[in-house]
Amino acid sequence: MQKRLSNYIDAIAAQISLSDASLVSLGLVDSSDKAFEAGLRFRQEDVDLIFLYVTTYALSATVLPAVRKAGVPVIVLNLSPEAGIDYAAFNSLEDRAAMTGEWLAHCASCTLPEIANVFNRSGIAFHQVTGMLHNDPHVLTEIAEWVAAARVARTMYYNRLGVMGNYYGGMLDIYTDMTLQCATFGGHIEILEVDELSALRSQVTEAAVDAELDKIHRTFDVQEDCPAVELRRAAKTSAALRKLVERHRLGSLAYYHKGTGNPGNETTMSSVILGNSLLTSTNIPVAGEFEIKNAQAMKILDSFGAGGSFTEFYAADYRDDVVLMGHDGPCHPGIAEGKIKVRPLSVYHGKVGQGLSVEMSVSQGPVTLLSVVETGKGSLKLLVAEGHSVAGPILEIGNTNSRYKFATGARNFMEAWNAEAPAHHCAVGRGHLASKIKKLGSMLGITVVVVS
Repeated sequence: MQKRLSNYIDAIAAQISLSDASLVSLGLVDSSDKAFEAGLRFRQEDVDLIFLYVTTYALSATVLPAVRKAGVPVIVLNLSPEAGIDYAAFNSLEDRAAMTGEWLAHCASCTLPEIANVFNRSGIAFHQVTGMLHNDPHVLTEIAEWVAAARVARTMYYNRLGVMGNYYGGMLDIYTDMTLQCATFGGHIEILEVDELSALRSQVTEAAVDAELDKIHRTFDVQEDCPAVELRRAAKTSAALRKLVERHRLGSLAYYHKGTGNPGNETTMSSVILGNSLLTSTNIPVAGEFEIKNAQAMKILDSFGAGGSFTEFYAADYRDDVVLMGHDGPCHPGIAEGKIKVRPLSVYHGKVGQGLSVEMSVSQGPVTLLSVVETGKGSLKLLVAEGHSVAGPILEIGNTNSRYKFATGARNFMEAWNAEAPAHHCAVGRGHLASKIKKLGSMLGITVVVVS
């Protein structure tokens, strides 16, 4: 049987590797000594997740030491080698010992209740994937989603989030406990000064401005009424932003600054929208209004490969049963419907100054909204909704702007979403991701609430 069970393990290892996981496979662990060795190895390898494939009946004493030391979530794979036993062939076996061996080769489910009991009493988080070893789409999807969730959890753990400026005065909902953010997601929060960005901006050469301006024209649909001086101002700030990100090795950024009383800082902060949009398109999501919680939500969606753009409720259209959502400030060019328009604004919405802004809609199709919610009880939760971005008229005001349809209807969706007491900002990404985000929540020990 040993060779047969080892082949099972090789087969599941191949399936896990399809998800580009960095895999540590320890083969059959069939004694308490091997279990202790496995536990040490998992810890040394700094694994984020353990797939425990129970190939046949296994004593819980050979399982607990293997997972306890690592202290990470365990995914128990309850996989049968085939869709069912060939009963006629099985019962025709004349050797009772051979019959026992054949039964044990199909006996993965036998030990699951025992392992579940021991894990529960030991305080070890575990989850199950149940199905067949071969040709089971459900199993393949579940494994891929757990690997994706583990990858995002690791990304968040090592992420460097820059916070620059100050909170938007009066919006009490966006204030957050930065210690709680680090305790929940990991990562490092780097406190930055607007003065540093202004200083970097003053050092940008004309050649660097030209290069950045070329990137802006290649990325965006720059409208004819955009003044050349504003384009160069935005390009210069964009080059400085990239220097700031490189200097502090940032993986995301939250910012806001009124810019009053210091013309240099006002010039800097009123010209950041294009540069921050370019950063967002390169896996460095940028959230305005110092919305740290939403920078985290955007980073999660971006790490799942879904984009992650800053948004909020704009209005409801009850004729078409859609919710209009968008925001002033940076966007994610990678999830736009068509090329993003750059428009000049004589008055910014919610900030000092004037300059260039971006206008886009999220590409039509399935989308996911995500909000990192501070509960007021010393914890965070993830609020998720799946919907669709649909075609139709938008408010052409130089901001991001999309129309979203939800299965429960606009009225019911808004009531269900608001009942969970989120802040007024959230992140939007392409695709339906609720299943993956629930797995991420399980890994991080965060409650996940899915509406609509």
